[in-house]
Amino acid sequence: MKYRQLTKEQFESLHNEFAHFLATQSIDVKEWNEIKKEKPHVAEEEMNVFSDVVWDDVLNKTKFVEHFSATTANLFKCEENEIHRIAIKVNWDINLLEQEGFEWLMKNPMDNSVDIFKGSKPYNSERNTEIFDLIEKGSSISKGEIFEYFNQLIS
Repeated sequence: MKYRQLTKEQFESLHNEFAHFLATQSIDVKEWNEIKKEKPHVAEEEMNVFSDVVWDDVLNKTKFVEHFSATTANLFKCEENEIHRIAIKVNWDINLLEQEGFEWLMKNPMDNSVDIFKGSKPYNSERNTEIFDLIEKGSSISKGEIFEYFNQLIS
């Protein structure tokens, strides 16, 4: 397995897509229920393959991810061959996880208490695997507005 199996909730929300996936392998509902009952390891493998297909599709479309903590923000732009990062650290008692703290940062990005660093690097391994790792460590897929805002400020 390349990534991780989708959660029960994710499978439920992708019920129709999973049914279609099974149908492409000539597995109907009756046969799927038999496989789950009599060959759970085969059912598990089918779920793993489907999960990898879904993750690859999502990650191929992912252009930006971001991770916030109370005093830091890490903003990533994921291009084909390299990843760009803007790291922001607020050096005073503010919580970026709260609306008030986030709004303060957006209004005062050049304040003396804000350090902003920018860097780029090629991927160490496969692009999607690195983006998946960021997501597993708490990053969220984003539309990139915050990255672009700070990128404009520091360019």
